[in-house]
Amino acid sequence: MTKTVYVGMSADLVHPGHLNILKKAAELGEVTVGLLTDEAIASYKRLPYMTYEQRLVVVENIKGVARVVPQRTLDYVPNLRELKPDYVVHGDDWKTGVQATVRQRIIDAMKEWGGEVVDVPYTQGISSTQLNRVLREIGTTPEIRQRRLRRLIEAKPIVRLMEVHNGITSLIVEHAQVPSDKGPREFDGMWGSSLTESVSKGKPDIEAVDLTARLSMINDVLEVSTKPIVFDGDTGGQPEVFAFTVRTLERLGISAVVIEDKVGLKKNSLFGTEVDQLQDSIEGFCNKISMGKKAQVTDDFMIVARIESLILGQGMEDALARAKAYIEAGADGILIHSRAKQPDEVLEFCRRYAEFPQKAVLFAVPTTYNSITEDELAAAGVQVTIYANHLIRSAYPAMWETATSILTHGRSLEVDDKIMSIKDTLALIPGTK
Repeated sequence: MTKTVYVGMSADLVHPGHLNILKKAAELGEVTVGLLTDEAIASYKRLPYMTYEQRLVVVENIKGVARVVPQRTLDYVPNLRELKPDYVVHGDDWKTGVQATVRQRIIDAMKEWGGEVVDVPYTQGISSTQLNRVLREIGTTPEIRQRRLRRLIEAKPIVRLMEVHNGITSLIVEHAQVPSDKGPREFDGMWGSSLTESVSKGKPDIEAVDLTARLSMINDVLEVSTKPIVFDGDTGGQPEVFAFTVRTLERLGISAVVIEDKVGLKKNSLFGTEVDQLQDSIEGFCNKISMGKKAQVTDDFMIVARIESLILGQGMEDALARAKAYIEAGADGILIHSRAKQPDEVLEFCRRYAEFPQKAVLFAVPTTYNSITEDELAAAGVQVTIYANHLIRSAYPAMWETATSILTHGRSLEVDDKIMSIKDTLALIPGTK
């Protein structure tokens, strides 16, 4: 009787190391590949470049593969208990790191029916990490970048965006990464903040920086990064103008635009009722959303409606009524905004929102209520969280301290241990050497 073999694969970048594993597996018996879904891969590393469907076509056509089944978690055990293979074959690089625990669970499960784990020696000279780095340096296309946000939302419990306001901040968001027990943790995308771009230009946050000027910044970001961008569209302007904005952002490969339901001279929302701010009528804002959706060309682009009711003291019922109306008008996402110090009103909105028969992607901006964690937001139903202004807020105090130190001491020696070396600064920028 033919033995059966199970091989778990991501298969985003198939290289000779993978083919060697499949060859060894085929020598042992009939090979079933458990192809990790986007959700499974995103649980421990970056979202794959190719979709599951694209990767499936690749693996189905590799010599020696008898069939392919989806593997929906990093944990192989659910599939293994269903298939009960004689062997599980994997490269021996999983003996250490984040996958070591996975390997041990597989060994324990295989003992239940007398199966065996076979570790194939690592293929020297091949590194998926290096290949991924090369791909990032090559860049991406507008179409791939644009649809990446929707893929992330489908694959991850919560999508993490960080504000950018120039090329160097986008490089930070592109490359910042810390280890965790679930694999590397990084930002999933970028928030093209109106506030921080205005501040970086020394101008007030009143839509003083027009779309043409802001697109210059966006182009700087597009040139040096690959992650999806969500554009802060302020009020969106007149509905007829907003329709053109949608077309422009789509053409560039921006994933989404967020517009707030206010009219008149824009004032920053965190001022709340301390300044004169006028909320648009439900009918007026629905019309703007509708015109934007009609102008839209692709299915991947998203229009997100930002609700200011809690900011402007209009109450929870008004916020919920607006959310329902905006979704009916075609909004792909709802951003519930709050300037409260605690997350209570946002969490209440989330609880009520969960009861809606028709929902859109839920966004939150925990700037003032920043004690809440991403896990808590995800548990409440939030799918995208935005760190809206933190890079510029951290940069300003550091630059001020450096400037005042140089003035105080008449030289720069005292700040040497607080600033990057010239060498490290230059290393931030690809192609400097």
